[in-house]
Amino acid sequence: MKKRYPAIALILFLMTVIHGIAQDKSGNICYVNSDRMYIRLDKRWSDARKKEISLLYNLDSTLIEQAFAGKILSADSLTWTVEQVNEEVAIISKPFIDGKQPSIAGPEDVLLLDDNLIMNPLLNSFLPSRKKFGINQFRTNSAIQFKNDTTRFFLPGYQEKNQVYLSGSFNNWSTTMLPMKKTGAGWEADLRLAAGKHLYKYIPDGQWIHDPFNKLKEHDGQGGYNSVMYCYNHTFRLDGYTDARNVIVTGSFNNWQKRQLKMNRIPGGWELPIYLEEGTYAYKFIVDGHWMTDPADTNVRQDIGGNRNSFLGIGDTVIFSLNGYDSAQQVFLAGSFNGWNPGELRMNKVPGGWKLPYVMGRGYFEYKFIVDGRWMPDPANPHTTGTGDYINSYFVLEPNYTFRLKHFSDAQNVIVTGSFNGWQTDNYQMTKQDGYWTFSTYLKPGKYTYKFIVDGTWLLDPDNDAWEENSQGTGNSVLWVEP
Repeated sequence: MKKRYPAIALILFLMTVIHGIAQDKSGNICYVNSDRMYIRLDKRWSDARKKEISLLYNLDSTLIEQAFAGKILSADSLTWTVEQVNEEVAIISKPFIDGKQPSIAGPEDVLLLDDNLIMNPLLNSFLPSRKKFGINQFRTNSAIQFKNDTTRFFLPGYQEKNQVYLSGSFNNWSTTMLPMKKTGAGWEADLRLAAGKHLYKYIPDGQWIHDPFNKLKEHDGQGGYNSVMYCYNHTFRLDGYTDARNVIVTGSFNNWQKRQLKMNRIPGGWELPIYLEEGTYAYKFIVDGHWMTDPADTNVRQDIGGNRNSFLGIGDTVIFSLNGYDSAQQVFLAGSFNGWNPGELRMNKVPGGWKLPYVMGRGYFEYKFIVDGRWMPDPANPHTTGTGDYINSYFVLEPNYTFRLKHFSDAQNVIVTGSFNGWQTDNYQMTKQDGYWTFSTYLKPGKYTYKFIVDGTWLLDPDNDAWEENSQGTGNSVLWVEP
């Protein structure tokens, strides 16, 4: 089996290593115990490492230096306490806000990062990704109501106010675009919103406030909070089992956590509305501790461990085709979109070849076919990445950004790389077009750093004045992708 990504056995081994190291608190930079978070600081770190740790854990830039003076530190409205382990190591700790632990996905619901793992890009690729789902947490059912395609925002009280505006990510945080209507019980506004995550605040008489009836919030970067709400696009349902005490849905979208998503009891069964990012997910129900596939879903596949899981897809359907190979006994599809699982996506034999429909979200994807056990790129796809025996086919679904590099017409090989692909140096190969080297891809909203590699030489983007320093002192170009 030849492909760019590590074999499944290596992945399992590395995950075992990560989990094993995580049990030894003396080797962890960050760990959780009871109602406090602990961070281990080392005076021997380089200035670049100190800056990296400060950014990673949202620490004040002077916090690390002050810790070795044995002071009690105050930052982000909480008090950090310091324990001096020796002349070179100190441990700082602080309580969780409201006594609640942060929502971190990983082994045993807590992610522990080892000092030696943070700088290792191979191991970092196996750490849990950001949340692919969302569940609302309102203190009252009337805070936000969903009916058909309309979302009603409701702010109780504030009757003495002259005007209240609704502002959020859905209107570019305008302060005057969405005036709310005054009612006998408060203020309300109706909007049509797309499925997904939305940030918002209320502005009563010019004062910005987050929604007091919404438990979900995140820092706004200005010392306050934005409220967070999700417009749902899927509902998990399980008919029957009315005598069950507890029913949970879990799947690849939440790293198969066993206690996180409790379903609601309804007449005749159970349900849970949810927002899911576009893509295909494996899932199961847990009924009073018993794991089961969805009896209403015939789309059941077997994973690499031999477990049978139900599957659902949200997004566009891509038809993968392999022409020829009529004498093959079986053909599988594997790629970055299913963790390179070699035995999950069996293709269907059709006249002239093999086909498989697969639901995917927007993004950059690599893949291969496995014909009777032999891995091979797609012979009909001219877009490949990697070299030698480690070549994958790739495609971009609904690209939203194009990198462009002018000049360098005599270059043989130009690559764009950055934080969006883990700074890999053998994919995202650019092509010549109308005097430019170009590469189109899909990037989620947010900040990215990047560089070009022209025949092995790393370059900042000469047409982008936005850049920031890096640990090597060579700088990275900066790109912001707007929602």
